[in-house]
Amino acid sequence: MNTGATLLRVRGAHDGDKVGMVELFFDLVFVFAVTQLSHTLLADLDVANALRVALLLLAVWWVWIYTSWVTNWLDPERLPVRIALFVLMLAGLLLSVSIPQAFGARGLEFAGAYAFMQVGRTLFFLWAIRGSERARVRNFQRILVWLLLSAVFWIDGGFAQGDARLAWWTTALLIEVVAALAYFWVPGLGRSSTTDWDISGAHLAERCALFVIIALGESLLVTGATFAERAWDAATVTGFLSAVVGSILMWWIYFDTGAQRAEHRITHSDDPGKHARRAYTYLHSLIVAGIIACAVADELVLAHPHHGETAALVVILGGPACYLAGTALFKWSTSERRGPPLSHLAGLLLLALLAWATFALHLSPLAAGVAATAVLAVVATWESLALRRA
Repeated sequence: MNTGATLLRVRGAHDGDKVGMVELFFDLVFVFAVTQLSHTLLADLDVANALRVALLLLAVWWVWIYTSWVTNWLDPERLPVRIALFVLMLAGLLLSVSIPQAFGARGLEFAGAYAFMQVGRTLFFLWAIRGSERARVRNFQRILVWLLLSAVFWIDGGFAQGDARLAWWTTALLIEVVAALAYFWVPGLGRSSTTDWDISGAHLAERCALFVIIALGESLLVTGATFAERAWDAATVTGFLSAVVGSILMWWIYFDTGAQRAEHRITHSDDPGKHARRAYTYLHSLIVAGIIACAVADELVLAHPHHGETAALVVILGGPACYLAGTALFKWSTSERRGPPLSHLAGLLLLALLAWATFALHLSPLAAGVAATAVLAVVATWESLALRRA
C-alpha cells in the first residue's frame, strides 16, 4: 500500500464506514456554533441582521459539510487525521466565539478561522493522499484553487466594515457554493465529475442526520433554559409543551422514514457523489436553518407569549415553513417521486393560511406557535399513515 493511501478508510471493512468517536467529538464545536447563531438572531430580529445570520449559518454549515466529506475518505482513527481534526476543532471554537461580533469587532477573527479551516483542511487532505489515485488528487487540487480564491474575499471582508464586509463575504460564500455546481472547474486542471466523489453514502447520510440531531438538541436546550427562568403560569406551560412537541415532530418528519429512505437511495446508487452534493450538501442547509429559526421562535413564545412584534411572528411561522420546504426538497431528491411529498405541500399551504390569519386576526405569539405545531402534527401524521398504508 502506498504512503498516501494508509490514511484512507478501508471500504467494506468492519466498521470501515461508521462515524468515529472523534468525529462526534468534533461536532461538539458546532453545537456551540448553532447556539451562537440562534442567540445572534434573537438579539436583533430585523431584516439586516437576519441576512447576516443567514450568511454566517451557511458559512458554518459549509465548513462542517466539507469536513464531513473529507472524513468520509480519511480514517479518523489514524493519528494524523485525529490530530488534524483537533486542530480544526480549535479553529472552529474561535470561529464560533466570533459569531456574535462577526460583523463587528471580530470580523477578522471569524474570517481567519474560516479560511484556515477550509484551506488548511484541503492542504492536509492533499498531503494525506499523496501517491493516491490521480483523479482524487486532481479533484482536491481543483478544490484548493477555489477555496484559495474565496479565502481572499473572506480575509478582505474581515478588514472591511459594515455593508462592505457583507458584500465581500457574500461573494466569498457564493464562490464556494458555485464551486461544486461547476464541478470545481479550473483552467488547465479541467473539472471533476460526480463519479470522482466515490464516497460512502451511508457515512455521509449518518453525518448529516447527526447534525440535524445537533440542531434539534440546541432547540431543546433553548426551550429548557428559557422555561426554567420563567414563572410557570398557564401561558408559559402551554408554550413549553408546544415547543417540545414541535421539536419531537420535526424529528419525526425527518427520521421516521425520510432519513432511512434517503440513506438506502444513496447507498445503493451507482453515483453516490451526485446524491451527496444535491441532497446532503445543499438541501440540508435549509433543514438546519429551519430548526434554528424554530429554536428562536420557541424562545420568543416563552418570553413574550401574549404580545409580539411582526418580526417575531414571521420567525414563529417562517421557521416551520423553512423546515418543511427543506425536508420536502430533500425527500423529493432522494426518492422516485415526481414531486415533493403532498403532506409537506399541504403543510406549507396551511402555514401560509395561518400567516394570513395571524396578521388579520392579530393572533398572539403563543396562539401562532401552538397553531404552527399543530401544522407539523398534521404533516407528520399524514405522511406516516400514507407510507405505512402503502
